[in-house]
Amino acid sequence: MSEMSCPASGHLMLISPERLFYAGLLGRPRCRAVGGFGIYTAIAGELRVTIEGLPTQTGVIAIVPPYHAHTIQSDHLTITNLVIEPETIAPGAMASLAAADQHMQHKLAVRIRAAYSELLATRRRDGFTTAEFDAIFFGEPLPRRDLDPRIARAIACISEFSGNAVTAADCAALANLSQSRFLHLFKDETGIAFRAFRAWKRARHMLHFVNEDINLAHLAQDIGYPDSTHFSHSIRRFYGLKPRAIFSGSRDLAIYRGGQSVAERGAMRQGRA
Repeated sequence: MSEMSCPASGHLMLISPERLFYAGLLGRPRCRAVGGFGIYTAIAGELRVTIEGLPTQTGVIAIVPPYHAHTIQSDHLTITNLVIEPETIAPGAMASLAAADQHMQHKLAVRIRAAYSELLATRRRDGFTTAEFDAIFFGEPLPRRDLDPRIARAIACISEFSGNAVTAADCAALANLSQSRFLHLFKDETGIAFRAFRAWKRARHMLHFVNEDINLAHLAQDIGYPDSTHFSHSIRRFYGLKPRAIFSGSRDLAIYRGGQSVAERGAMRQGRA
């Protein structure tokens, strides 16, 4: 694919099925509950992050577990945010990072800031892998979670976004399991309930389009929302902002897309077998 340069604003996003890096406007969101591990880094000054039920964290970096309601404030209008999909990494991998001392977390913040500066200085292109993404921001690949192939196939189906939401019954039939057994296995394998997982993936998929001039009602239908009201409520729950506000603040955002996830490639190989 052709090379692209980052806009003068410095706002950019790398997005793949397993990873996301955003550098751009924070806006004025209400409480949010993103479905991946979030690693927020201040570009300048400090952040103040309050996870529901916990004391406010103040510093240059904050790590928030998936689906935990939190609010964030920044000394700077722009922040960076890494999002790691929890089903793609070994259990405990991010917990050990969150439990690291301030010195280690500060080193990670320095690395993320340096990686962002490098992204601004180089001409990006689409097509990065998860391993390449991890090398940029962590210096090495994060340890992977080994998924049951039946659950990997279900995740691939959920991520198709063909207009009609994939149901638990659809995935259970594909896995040749009862629905109750499938739902139990899905949560055991991913650590996340099926409906919450599907809702997050749908909201996450919207991010591919946020710098486009697009009809939001049509987009909502295309990615599986029953109507615009459900779309708006879901997006606001995950991101703390209404869809229109997100699109308005992303007009100068450069988006670079990664390749297929391991789960999707595995599902394709099984389909050809």
